[in-house]
Amino acid sequence: MTESDKQEKEVLDETENTQPEQNEELEHAASELDEIEGSDELEAEKDRYLRLLADYENFRRRTEKEKLALFGDATAKCIELLLPVIDNFERAIDAPCSDEEYHKGMKMILEQLQGLLEKQGVTTIIPLGEAFDPNVHQAIKREEASEEFPENTVCEVFQKGYMLSERLIRPAMVAVAN
Repeated sequence: MTESDKQEKEVLDETENTQPEQNEELEHAASELDEIEGSDELEAEKDRYLRLLADYENFRRRTEKEKLALFGDATAKCIELLLPVIDNFERAIDAPCSDEEYHKGMKMILEQLQGLLEKQGVTTIIPLGEAFDPNVHQAIKREEASEEFPENTVCEVFQKGYMLSERLIRPAMVAVAN
């Protein structure tokens, strides 16, 4: 690594911590350099500062994109871990229960969990009667086609699927008509 490369790296490291005001100062300094007529050395410095500024902008955009991706990954993972709990609440509600108040309380908890998912942008995939889509459905069984369910149609849903915006968290497990 040459001395100038080391200097550029040091400046870049310092630039990573700058605020937008400092970024504007760099742009202003570069524009002032435009106004100065001068030697090749001055032109080289001007080019170096412009490259540094461009590198900083690219770095800022890239890190912002990475932050958003990490946040989306963390949210999806958290929701994925919560789905079995929701599945168990749904099974508990579907099971016969002699205590109506207990059953009502379980429904309220499930509704609260489902509301939490909705606030996060999660949608449920219940594809009964829809055309089979391998991008969001996982076929685990084949059944004979009928008038109600023509060929290549989802005829039974074993487990609901979930999506976070455009991202599949869990595919729906389904039976498909042949």
